[in-house]
Amino acid sequence: MGVTGKGKSSEEVPSRCFRYNSPVVQVILIGFICFCCPGMFNALTGMGGGGQVDPDAANNANTALYTTFAVFGILGGGIYNLLGPHLTLFAGCSTYVLYAGSFLYYNHYQNELFAIIAGALLGVGAGLLWAGQGAIMTSYPSEDKKGRYISLFWSIFNVGGVLGGFIPFLSNFQKKAGNVNDSTYIGFMCFMSFGTFLTLALLPAHKVVRNDGTRAGTLKYSNPRTESLEILKLFMNWKMLLLVPASWASNFFYTYQFNNVNGKLFTIRTKGLNNVFYWGAQMLGSIGIGCILDYSSQSKKKRGYTGVGIVALLGTAIWGGGLVNELKYNGKNPNLDFMDSGVSYAGPFVLYFSYGLLDATFQTLVYWMIGALADDSQTLSRYSGFYKGVQSAGAAVAWQLDSRSTSPLTELKINWCLTSISYPLLLILVAFAVHDRRTVAIDFEAGMGKGNGAPKNNMQM
Repeated sequence: MGVTGKGKSSEEVPSRCFRYNSPVVQVILIGFICFCCPGMFNALTGMGGGGQVDPDAANNANTALYTTFAVFGILGGGIYNLLGPHLTLFAGCSTYVLYAGSFLYYNHYQNELFAIIAGALLGVGAGLLWAGQGAIMTSYPSEDKKGRYISLFWSIFNVGGVLGGFIPFLSNFQKKAGNVNDSTYIGFMCFMSFGTFLTLALLPAHKVVRNDGTRAGTLKYSNPRTESLEILKLFMNWKMLLLVPASWASNFFYTYQFNNVNGKLFTIRTKGLNNVFYWGAQMLGSIGIGCILDYSSQSKKKRGYTGVGIVALLGTAIWGGGLVNELKYNGKNPNLDFMDSGVSYAGPFVLYFSYGLLDATFQTLVYWMIGALADDSQTLSRYSGFYKGVQSAGAAVAWQLDSRSTSPLTELKINWCLTSISYPLLLILVAFAVHDRRTVAIDFEAGMGKGNGAPKNNMQM
C-alpha cells in the first residue's frame, strides 16, 4: 500500500478545476512547453532531412541525438526526482534551441560536426524533458481522468507541429526544391526559447492539489543511491520488459515516414503543408483513443483491451496501405505538389495523414498503460524515462538504417513487424498488471476503539 497524497480535507475544491495549482492547468502548461520545443522539433524533422536536400547531416545528427537520448531517457526519471521540475525541464528545453541553430549554421557553412554535437546535446536535454513530462502527465491527474489528460497534453503538444508546419510552408511557398531558408530556422528558435522560459511556471508535485483534496506528490526528494538502484530494477521489472517492443517501435517509424514518405514524395512547400495535417491528425487520434480509454467501460481492464484492439486494427490497416503506396513508387521521387490535380497527390497525402493518426493513438495507449501501473510521480518519472530511453534507442537504430541506404520497403516491413509484435504483449500487460484501484477507508475509530479522536484517512491499494 502506498499513500499518494493527503486525504480529503478542507483543501477539497471540486468547483475550481482551473486553479493554477490544479492538475489540468499544470498539464496544459507542460503541453505548451512541449508545443514550443519538441513540437517545433517535430515540424523541423518532419520535413525530411531537417529541411536539407541531402539528409545525411540530419540523419547523423539524429543518430547522435537518439543515442544520448537512450541513455538520458532512462536516467532522466532519476534526475527529475533529484532536481525537481524547474532545473530539469529548463536545462532540457534549452538544448532544442541549440539544435535548430545548428541547422541555421549548416545552411551557410555546410558543417555537419556542429549539427552532430547539437544533436547529442539535445538527446541529453530531451531525456530530461520527457521524463519530467511523463511524470506530470501520468501522475498529476486522478485515476478516472488520465486518458483525457494525456489526450489534452497530446493535442496541445501537436498544435506545435501544426503551427511548425506552416512556418516552412509559408516561408518557402515560392520554392519547390532546395533547402529551407534561414527564416524557417529562426522561427523555430524563437518558439523554442519561449518554451524554455515557460518551464519556470510549472509547480512541483507537492504543490498540485486535485479536486478531491489529494496532492499529486510529496515534497520529499530522492538521493543518487536510491535512484540508481531504482533505475537498475527497471531492467528486471516484468512490466517494463513487456513494454520494450512498443517502446522501441514508437519512434522507429518516424525515420521512414519523414524521410521516405514526406521527404521523398513531395515538393519542399508541400512537405510543410503535409506536416500541418500530420500533426493535426495526431490531435484527432489522441482525443479519440483518450475518450475510449476513459469512457468505453467502467472496468479499466476492459478499457485497456478495447484500446489495444482498436490500435491494432488501425495499425494493420494503415501499414497495409503504406505497403501498397511503397510498391507503387518503389523509392522514386515524384515531387508531388498540393496543387497537382487528380489522385496523384491525394493518395500519398491521406496515407501520411493516417501515419500521424496511428502515431498518436499508439503512443497515447502506451502512456495510458504506464499511468495505470502506478500513481506517484517518482515511480512514474522512472517508468516514463525507461519508455523514452528504449524508444530513443530504437530511433537511433532507425536513423542509422536509413543513412546506410536501407531500402524504404525494408524499413516499412520492419516497422510493421515491430508494431504488430507489441499488441499481444500489451494485452498480457493489461491482463496481469492493469487493475481497478479500490479506495479503502481505514477507520481508526473502529480499529483502535471508539473515542480516541483519530481521524479517518483514505489510502489507495
